[in-house]
Amino acid sequence: MPLRLLFVADTHVPNRARMLPSQVWAAVESADVVFHAGDWVTASLLDEFEHRSRRLIAVHGNNDGPELRRRLPGTTAVTLDGVRFAMVHETGPARGREERSEALYPDADVLVFGHSHIPWDTTAPKGLRLLNPGSPTDRRRQPVCTYLTASVDDGALLDVQLVEVRKD
Repeated sequence: MPLRLLFVADTHVPNRARMLPSQVWAAVESADVVFHAGDWVTASLLDEFEHRSRRLIAVHGNNDGPELRRRLPGTTAVTLDGVRFAMVHETGPARGREERSEALYPDADVLVFGHSHIPWDTTAPKGLRLLNPGSPTDRRRQPVCTYLTASVDDGALLDVQLVEVRKD
């Protein structure tokens, strides 16, 4: 049976939004595994994710203070059903990202990242898949707020979907 995945980043609660939209919480609660690529801002949001997620994989971001940095790593890696994931908040400039990421994460099949608030789904020359879910609370210059869903089954990442967040 496939594992249902949710990818979020750059939630910035309460700086960009007082709370996450109910659509995002519903996605958290229905996922088998939730990835959060940093910029939580408050530890209480991490607490809520830990409470509502079946399994949470998380890193801290550049806007996360000492408590979040104490509780979360800057990078992490996990293998789910044969797919090797790495996650970090920031990957640097868009130009050269694929090649740079392949050099930094040679053992990963998928790199999840955030920081830019710009959704990203590309495959690097040697096969590394790069995913940025955008932000569910702060669209910046994007037309809408977003997150990503996907599944893993039998060693394959499947059905990657960019999901538009509707405001409550």
